[in-house]
Amino acid sequence: MREILLRFDGAVERDPAIERWMKGHRGESGEIARKWFAVMRKCGDEVREVFHDGCANACLGDVPFGYVGVFTAHVNVGFFYGAALADPAKLLLGSGKRMRHVKLKSSTATDDAALRALIEAAYRDVKQCVENG
Repeated sequence: MREILLRFDGAVERDPAIERWMKGHRGESGEIARKWFAVMRKCGDEVREVFHDGCANACLGDVPFGYVGVFTAHVNVGFFYGAALADPAKLLLGSGKRMRHVKLKSSTATDDAALRALIEAAYRDVKQCVENG
């Protein structure tokens, strides 16, 4: 059975709602969120973004591949098709059919290289699905 891709209406090159949301998150959690969303933005020229469901979402066109969410005690860096990602560093959490996330806390060290690799892999996987049907 062919996978139906999730699509978000309104994805744009730079979403002003995300900029406002980011400015509203000061301190360490805001810094963490900005850092990892910037990595998503730099994945490719086709990256678009949309503020949806309280999170900053990075998309290839209108197909989301990752998101950043700020919560009281942590930041989530999530992947819409994360269950399909290779995760040798065992960063991904979740047990749903598709989505996975990495929980980041300022008090806990992050394997930056492994998280960057997950973000880049999520982008590549969505790009391959979009381009190859």
